[in-house]
Amino acid sequence: MKFTKTLTNWYSTSKRSLPWRQTKNPYYIWLSEIILQQTQIKQGLPYYEAFVNQFPTVFDLANADENDVLKLWQGLGYYSRARNLHYSAKYIANDLKGVFPETYKELLHLKGVGDYTASAIASICYNEPAAVVDGNVYRVLSRYFGISTPINSTKGIKEFKTLAQSLLPKNNIGDYNQAIMEFGAIQCKPANPDCNTCPLNNSCFALAKQQILELPVKLKKTKITKKHFNFLVFLSSDQKTILQQRLGKGIWQNLYQFPLIETEKSITAKTLQNNKVFKTLVNGASYTITLYNSIDIIHKLSHQHLYTKFWIIETNKLPETGISVSQISTYPVPILIGNFIDAYNF
Repeated sequence: MKFTKTLTNWYSTSKRSLPWRQTKNPYYIWLSEIILQQTQIKQGLPYYEAFVNQFPTVFDLANADENDVLKLWQGLGYYSRARNLHYSAKYIANDLKGVFPETYKELLHLKGVGDYTASAIASICYNEPAAVVDGNVYRVLSRYFGISTPINSTKGIKEFKTLAQSLLPKNNIGDYNQAIMEFGAIQCKPANPDCNTCPLNNSCFALAKQQILELPVKLKKTKITKKHFNFLVFLSSDQKTILQQRLGKGIWQNLYQFPLIETEKSITAKTLQNNKVFKTLVNGASYTITLYNSIDIIHKLSHQHLYTKFWIIETNKLPETGISVSQISTYPVPILIGNFIDAYNF
């Protein structure tokens, strides 16, 4: 088919030089795909290189301490990816004796691996005819073929997967899958695509109908919730502070943070000090309290916006066992906390 051949030819001359494209090693391909979920290449590339350097084999990753994995992941967000990566590495190293799954169906057994990632690894490493469908692919197919079915609907997911599967070539499937993703990333971009130099511009539905900016169609996101976080940054006279690990499910699982009080709205120091949770945390210790940031720091996640205050609490004695401020940088923390630590310069 012209569409498939044109993309493959375009890819051979226009693709970016990236380290994971120089190998068929499934460990490296898997690593790159997990890192690049919800992450742009320019942001993910340094993390990929750091992981390859620190954990050159799946056994190295499997034997690592989870805190070390989370620390290396710090700043990428969606930390469940790192935890799933570590969990699956241990499964491959211990249960599969280091032999990476070789088929789409087997790859789906890895925690954190879904249809897209399994298809990418299976096709790139083993030339299995499994079509990839990510945001770039949705956009290219929707625009070129004029498909207005919402890409995040049950019908749309099935429709685009079926179409993508039908377009696969008989050979070099991995190259084609990478070609259509790369094409969407640097040619058929979300905004301001370069239609004048596009090799498919004489047969593109969206260009002919002037619907480039209308496709693909996506259903509205769920409502974003607003939360108010108050972090208590304890500082003792002997240069110690308190970090607590977030346990249980939810955002930032297993990462560390300063003691947190969540409130319904932005509050003053007086209101904070009258809070029952605050009184319990302080536990009768004498202290002085100052607000680090007069304007809430807004940290945006996919489903919630966090309006954040950092309260500096200086005291002679911490209400619980603390850590030296010189060790604070060794703990894996959310990027929101990490940015504060860097700015405060303990």
